[in-house]
Amino acid sequence: MLLPAPPALHLQAPDYRAQLDAGHDLQVLADTRARLQQDPKDARAWAAKSQALSSLQRFPEARAAADRALALQPGLADALLARGLARAGTAIQQRNLGSLRKALGALDDFHAAAQADPTLQDAWMSLGLAYEMLPGILGGSTHKALACAASLRRVNPSRGDLLQALVLVQEDRWQDAEPYFGRALATAPGDPEIVAEYLDSLDSHAAKHALGEAGKNARLLGEAARLLPPVAWSARAVSAASDADLNAGRPDLAWQVVQAHLGHTDAPSLLRLQLGKVAARSGQYLPEGLAALDQVLREPLEGGSAGYAGAWWRKGQVLKALGRIPEARQAAQQALKLDPKHRGAEELLESLGQD
Repeated sequence: MLLPAPPALHLQAPDYRAQLDAGHDLQVLADTRARLQQDPKDARAWAAKSQALSSLQRFPEARAAADRALALQPGLADALLARGLARAGTAIQQRNLGSLRKALGALDDFHAAAQADPTLQDAWMSLGLAYEMLPGILGGSTHKALACAASLRRVNPSRGDLLQALVLVQEDRWQDAEPYFGRALATAPGDPEIVAEYLDSLDSHAAKHALGEAGKNARLLGEAARLLPPVAWSARAVSAASDADLNAGRPDLAWQVVQAHLGHTDAPSLLRLQLGKVAARSGQYLPEGLAALDQVLREPLEGGSAGYAGAWWRKGQVLKALGRIPEARQAAQQALKLDPKHRGAEELLESLGQD
């Protein structure tokens, strides 16, 4: 007797939101590729792919994937967020008058995404930051940004407090922001995004204005050492701790913290990029930093970073410090091929002069 054919195997869709929140963009690309081979009409997979591509600064591809998702499922919150991220990334990268339209479109997409799914945390975060960053003539509003923080707080209290703190930092209100940072860190001490954003904000103008240069540096060193252990698996958090040490004038500690965690994080490529950054900014560890950057440029680079253009720029800075001027010039030119308006690469190339 012939046995019935077994049912076709179907891949279960991963939790794309969790993967994207953790910064695992390369894994999301691999997962969505497999999913879309099985079902090319999976709108959520297209939306997740788009968000990962935006994190990798591949904005034209990201926009195309978001448009595909919305064509398949109009009004899908994740797809609206994805299109907004692609539009915003393009606007930031282009930095010209024509980019204003894309910025406004991104704001509309973030708002639509938050309305379509009020539980979509990244939509509230993106919308709140967009309201705060855009001038009033383009729809920016601190009041609206803080309202987004209140909405996010109902979904995720610690992330809502984080957004409130970030908005207040932009308003140069460090003393008002600190309690919200503190509450977010106390509620979710294992959230690397909160740790990283707090450490980044400690080097902001608002923190310097409130604490003074010496006070800010002391806080950076102390808080980096205190907050890193529970989130030391996260390359984002380790990089933020390294930046804190670097911004406090301790490149030796900045280098050491990356070396100590290089083999134990979720994205070693980001930590190798950080080694290049420490070398470029400090003028120390130049051969080792160059080797780390060369490895970054040979391998897949996780998102949430300066991307390959940033890696070429840092390589150019290191090569300049080593006196290898023709190679430094070539590295700066390579960065500008990838991002024609990369300000750091433009300044580096200008400082190197002509052939």
